[in-house]
Amino acid sequence: MTALGAVLITCVLAGVLLLVGGYDPVAAASAMLRGAFGNRNAFLSITLVRSVPLILTGLAVALAFRAGVWNIGAEGQLYAGAIAAVWVGLHFGGLPWLILAPLVLLAACGGGALWALGPALMKLHLGVGEVITTILMNFVGIYLAAYMVHGPLQEARGVFPQTDSIAEGAQLPVLVPGTRLHLGFALAIAVASLLWLFFRWTRLGFEVRAVGASPAAARVAGRVNVRGVVLASFVGSGAIAGLAGGVEVAGVTYALYEGLSPGWGYTAIAVALLAGLNPVGVLATGILFGALEGGAGAMQREAGVPAVWVGVVQALVILSVLAVDQVRRRGLSGRGWSEPEPPASLAEAEGGALHV
Repeated sequence: MTALGAVLITCVLAGVLLLVGGYDPVAAASAMLRGAFGNRNAFLSITLVRSVPLILTGLAVALAFRAGVWNIGAEGQLYAGAIAAVWVGLHFGGLPWLILAPLVLLAACGGGALWALGPALMKLHLGVGEVITTILMNFVGIYLAAYMVHGPLQEARGVFPQTDSIAEGAQLPVLVPGTRLHLGFALAIAVASLLWLFFRWTRLGFEVRAVGASPAAARVAGRVNVRGVVLASFVGSGAIAGLAGGVEVAGVTYALYEGLSPGWGYTAIAVALLAGLNPVGVLATGILFGALEGGAGAMQREAGVPAVWVGVVQALVILSVLAVDQVRRRGLSGRGWSEPEPPASLAEAEGGALHV
């Protein structure tokens, strides 16, 4: 219900804002739908392809948030994964596909995990909030990628700010002949399914959910190693975000260049929140946001609405999800619109993961 309410609110608000801006919301919506779902190629080659990094980064955010870890660094972790994937794809091109392609993706996971490790250790050992550190690491990752394509990994001619194309054996095959839909989409479905099974059927998955609900309760009642769970969730989240970068390089661009991501790591927050942090729901919301990005060009061409309006819609989704969820929580608590009661021990509630 939270997702449905958020979508409805977003549609209404977006329509009102388009009217205020002098645009026809019906024409804009029609053009966007045609651009995203108008034909087989639009759906498979545009919408689904653009949904892959959104699904993977959304899963990364969902994993971290489920553990109560506010990882806002999926963008930087994606870039770290892309850098690692390109390096392997360029330097081990002689290996066969069955070895090189998995190696590229594993390198991407490792790069993202390593990028998340620093903020994780600072949170656990220094008490530094991960929101600040992960945001700052995003900028480091973006500028590191820019340095790489202008320096050590720049293409052989030294003209363009990008790398050479990775070896053919490092590239992901196309799933549907005649389209651009690559194996990364199936991989995203597999990761979402495994993450759902992880939360539903494994002990560690239960511990992640318990720590996310209450670190202090998980430590005392469940005898959970909160530090270990937080570290594993943080690093695992980074690995999935890094995988998104590797899949984009191996399945779409075949090279690293500046501006590889238009902000997928940030949009992933909206993707995860709209899905209620449910891995299966992230598949649907990732495709929804992929459709928004895929239809943006058609909306601009046919209805004259600037493509940047898609960013407005994404922001409205986040605000709507938060608003609907807050209304639901206050209604369930029976306190109406009064201020929520603080926990008995704020330090214990907020810092339980650090006092184990």
